[in-house]
Amino acid sequence: MSAAIEQRNQDATVYVGNLDDRVSEELLWELMLQAGSVCNVHMPRDKVTGSHQNYGFVEFRAEECAEYAVKVLNMVQLFGKPVRVKKASSDRKNVDVGANLFLGNLDPEVDEKLLYDTFSAFGGIVETPKVMRDPDSQAS
Repeated sequence: MSAAIEQRNQDATVYVGNLDDRVSEELLWELMLQAGSVCNVHMPRDKVTGSHQNYGFVEFRAEECAEYAVKVLNMVQLFGKPVRVKKASSDRKNVDVGANLFLGNLDPEVDEKLLYDTFSAFGGIVETPKVMRDPDSQAS
């Protein structure tokens, strides 16, 4: 399923991060098919353990499919974790200012996807939002 990195169409490739250990290349392929025709999936593996490193790259046949995948599959829950999907060719030079934002006292209905959708309207989000909750009270 993997092609040499130099041969990939970077404009039609997405980075997929925050993957659960149970995600395989086959499962990632099937998930990404929802956005369009997939031609390659690559999940880098640890050289010692052989397990994947919780991220991968998916190359689509068309750039439009990659853009659609970012739009509809970013922050989708897979094995209880929000999957991060973004264009592989995007670089951090587009980020003007870096900042961390901490929010508290969130409604129990607020999840990572809602935070991402809400705050992405104000600019690029570099890291997947995380909601930390007290294990006993579920308060944020």
